[in-house]
Amino acid sequence: MYKSLFRATAAFGTAALLATTAFASDLVVTFDDLNPDKKAAFEAAVDAFKKANPDINVTTNNGDREAHKSTIRNALLNDAPDVITWYPGNRMGPFVDAGLFRDISDLWASDENLSGNFGAIKPTMSRDGKQWGVPYSFYQWGVYYRKDIFDKLSLSEPKTWDELLAACGKMKAAGVTPFTIGTKYLWTAAGVFDYLNLRTNGYDVHNDLTAGKIKYTDPRIRATFAKWGEMLDKCSFVKNHATMSWQDAIAPFANGDAAMYVMGNFSVGQYKASGLTDAQIDFFQFPEITAGLPRAEEAPADAFFIPAKAKNVENAKKFLSFIATPKIQGDWNKAIGQLPPNSAAEVNTGDKFIVEGMATLSTAAGLAQFYDRDAPAAMAKAGMEGFQKFMLDPSTLDSVLTNLDKVQAEVYK
Repeated sequence: MYKSLFRATAAFGTAALLATTAFASDLVVTFDDLNPDKKAAFEAAVDAFKKANPDINVTTNNGDREAHKSTIRNALLNDAPDVITWYPGNRMGPFVDAGLFRDISDLWASDENLSGNFGAIKPTMSRDGKQWGVPYSFYQWGVYYRKDIFDKLSLSEPKTWDELLAACGKMKAAGVTPFTIGTKYLWTAAGVFDYLNLRTNGYDVHNDLTAGKIKYTDPRIRATFAKWGEMLDKCSFVKNHATMSWQDAIAPFANGDAAMYVMGNFSVGQYKASGLTDAQIDFFQFPEITAGLPRAEEAPADAFFIPAKAKNVENAKKFLSFIATPKIQGDWNKAIGQLPPNSAAEVNTGDKFIVEGMATLSTAAGLAQFYDRDAPAAMAKAGMEGFQKFMLDPSTLDSVLTNLDKVQAEVYK
């Protein structure tokens, strides 16, 4: 009887151990991009992880990015996956502060690849002195321009604000509108604002503003708008930009009516699709405004995080370490035409914009995550509406800033 009982107990214990082991070898990953190239890059990385870790059973979920923005909080609070995508910078702040993301500072400290090759982007993955996620891709913003028009007018890439204004004067004299933009969906204006603010006041002021620590009527932000007003007056943007999407705004750039576009690198494919060649388009960093101010850049990043309620934390950390490796980072970003946050990863040297982007971001004093990512959604919406309103009528500045202070007081309370 005792032998039978021992055998039954031993069998139960073995089954329980196997069940526990099987459970511990599971990994659930939630991704948020159904675009064919992004989806394929994610799936390739997961397949590579499976081959390297055949003992881990990986389940993936992929959905629409906009829907993900609405459902992530519910997912984190309830049946959380082991790994989930979200954004660095202030955008991760509410989830960090609410205890919904897991602190992975130990992984950053123990993984030589992370601690050695992610220095430029580490600050935007940090909060309260701790690290909360691992980025898999980012891309640069800056000024894309018609090199053939610049050459025709004997213009060189402007390095300073005065040089930019002087170049604008020559363009306008030749009948060329300096800047194209489409502000129908508002966020393009935020890109211009961010660069003016980063170059006028620096990275810390950008972060303090989007974190609600300084007001929009602060003299430093007024100085940013003063530069914007100067840009509207002495450079000028295409007319009717409020009726155009960012894609619509490529038309005047492509036909030579406008010479520059403050935009992200994802736009390059659209320039080429409009008939422009590599020889006709080029890129430069947004010029210096305040002399000697360290140059931060706009570089929106996408990252993986481990929810606080993840069931398989060790496997999640294995996945994040794997995604951070130079090989995976290089392959992923070559496939989607973006930049690997890992400085040791290979980039597509056949794409001059990728090469210039890597050079720009690798020396940046800070990487801003873009206004509508760094600011809370309600603040970003009001801010971008105010930016467009100011661009259409600079005389509205005082009312715009006063209103944004009111919205800020409500959003951050």
